[in-house]
Amino acid sequence: MDLSLTALKTLPLVEVGDDLPALLDTALHAAKLELLDGDILVIAQKIISKSESCYALLDEIEPSAEALHWAAKVDKDPRLVQLILDESKEVVRHRPGVMIVEHRCGYVHANAGIDRSNITDFEGRERVLLLPADANLSAKQLADYFAQQGLKIGIIISDSAGRAWRNGITGFAIGSAGVPSLRSAIGASDLFGRPLEVTEMADADELASAASLLMGQGDESVPAVVIRGWDWQVSEQDASALIRDKKADLFR
Repeated sequence: MDLSLTALKTLPLVEVGDDLPALLDTALHAAKLELLDGDILVIAQKIISKSESCYALLDEIEPSAEALHWAAKVDKDPRLVQLILDESKEVVRHRPGVMIVEHRCGYVHANAGIDRSNITDFEGRERVLLLPADANLSAKQLADYFAQQGLKIGIIISDSAGRAWRNGITGFAIGSAGVPSLRSAIGASDLFGRPLEVTEMADADELASAASLLMGQGDESVPAVVIRGWDWQVSEQDASALIRDKKADLFR
């Protein structure tokens, strides 16, 4: 299998209300890149959130007593802490500078994925960017758009996060459509005929991580990557399959 990744460098900065599918079409044309059946388009969460206007203005946030309590523990702006709590189901861990929470969509994430990087103020008012309301739905809408053009395209919406056991951040899938996100090898055999008993591959996460090498984390301005050559079959499974049940999570 040969796998290729192509950074889509021709996509402009995305603003609130932009027609993201149309922008992708224009960027692909400018890059002289034609999507083919079986391609996977990995898209940074940030441009999904921007196009869907997932912003919050900090001067509109009134911190609750709970937010003030947590802000003192983690040494954060109480207004930001209030947003983190609003976007979360549960605080899992904390230390000065960070709150690890269960996001309302199920994934465990630092600071509920709320981001200030590469975000401009709005009329002099400080704002932050939240994660999409439903990244799986956003992915499906994009997959449906390309399907209307007769293309079988997988969509992965990626974000970056740290991991238990390891230093550093990596890309991971918070939303997907079309392409299977979790692949089971349980029952298959290893090289010596022994059956695999627990092995599952987080394909959407691995593809998102590969794409993040090209996307970068700073001023690279590469929010979309086309992956070609991955063998997959259309699936109804989305990125929610990657979320481990709380009862099986040893870190909770």
